Amino acid sequence: MTSSVISVARLVQVVQDLVEDNFTRVLVRGEISNVSRPASGHHYFSLKDDRAQLRCVQFRSAARLLRFDLEDGLEVICQGTLSVYGQRGDLQLIVERIDPVGQGSLQLAFQQLRARLEAEGLFASERKRSLPLFPATVGVVTSATGAAVQDILNVLRRRSCGLQVLLRPVAVQGNEAPQQIVDAIADLNREGSCDVLIVGRGGGSAEDLSAFNDERVARAIVASQRPVVSAVGHEVDVTIADLVADLRAPTPSAAAELVVRNRQDVAQHLDHLAARLDQVMLSIVDRLRMMLDQLERRLRSPRELLTRRMEVLSGTAVRLERAIHMQMERRNSRFGVLTARLEALSPLKVLARGYAVVHRRDDGRLLTDASQVVSGDRLDIDLARGTVSACVVDNDGSQPS
Repeated sequence: MTSSVISVARLVQVVQDLVEDNFTRVLVRGEISNVSRPASGHHYFSLKDDRAQLRCVQFRSAARLLRFDLEDGLEVICQGTLSVYGQRGDLQLIVERIDPVGQGSLQLAFQQLRARLEAEGLFASERKRSLPLFPATVGVVTSATGAAVQDILNVLRRRSCGLQVLLRPVAVQGNEAPQQIVDAIADLNREGSCDVLIVGRGGGSAEDLSAFNDERVARAIVASQRPVVSAVGHEVDVTIADLVADLRAPTPSAAAELVVRNRQDVAQHLDHLAARLDQVMLSIVDRLRMMLDQLERRLRSPRELLTRRMEVLSGTAVRLERAIHMQMERRNSRFGVLTARLEALSPLKVLARGYAVVHRRDDGRLLTDASQVVSGDRLDIDLARGTVSACVVDNDGSQPS
């Protein structure tokens, strides 16, 4: 028995028709591996169990609806159609929907985003800011028609007067909600008059609260220049927005109570501060009065002080005068001794004993040797009284015997 020969392309086409006609909708359970996310926006991965694996592709139109990130090792149920990729003859599953096994896609997306943001430190208490004590303007980002905005406004009116509220209405659920919330936070920051922002909505299902589990909203809250209070759902609901906000309120009403202090509480606090101030001032006055009394007891009459100072000054003047007198006597005695010694050494005393001082008239040179002159030199001879002029007549240059 012989078979007709067909081409590879024809055989692959036959198999492709057979597969696609008979497996138009399949549900396949397996473990994801080899995830690839090219720039085209498509997802490529393998679905495997302990005995086999299957190539899978999720095109961009379906991939953008996926609420969580595909990760290797994640067990999922994929819904789609079987096909054969003609160029390689590979069997592949074209995935339309992916559901994680054992938990919902929203919960898985929440856990993945929470782990990623926590690793970045966005939940750390160190980066969160304290709320202003007395805000003048509060910005509110929520639905304009929901119960949350009425709860917030009622509390603010009751607890404070003169407070301004700037409402930036947004959708709080649906596909458009995350971007609207992001834009509203940015708008209020640019406007600049708000001291603090309240971002939230009333309670609801996990699907209803999904906008506040969106990464874009979380990063907008972190980037806000003003402190943000998150008020999403009821006390049992915890969203990503709650975790990144500077303060989390369990309900919108509680958020308003946290932002604005009660007028009665403020009045009581001011009364308490006034009472403490009175006590401090009285204590200061009493302490100053005691110091004044002590100073008064220590204070003496200026006349008495002046008299004592004059007595001290008089005694000092007497001692100074006595010391000056004694010093002058010692100086005079010393001066007499030095004068006598100086007179004894004076050349005038020598001249008085008959000696003379001879010097040449032309240059005033003092003569001590006969060889210093020649015949005809004119001399001046200084005596004890007066000076005699002379002329050298003869000089034999001999030394006296």
